[in-house]
Amino acid sequence: MAVTKHTHQVVFGRKVDGCPRCQELAAGAEPVRWAPSRREREQADDTERAAAIRAHFAPGGPHSRAACGPVCTFGDW
Repeated sequence: MAVTKHTHQVVFGRKVDGCPRCQELAAGAEPVRWAPSRREREQADDTERAAAIRAHFAPGGPHSRAACGPVCTFGDW
């Protein structure tokens, strides 16, 4: 993904007249994102954790087959 570069020193949120990148942003272009935000990471972790819980306790899953042992310790982490 090629992104037009700013023609000035970037000050977050401030747009400069005549800068092609600022014009793109003003027209609705998405800002560059270098890494997932903390909220996105936490949501992804929650989604993964919920899927693991559903799979473990699902009918035919390890818990219903008693494959997790005499005392289920699933989720104790």
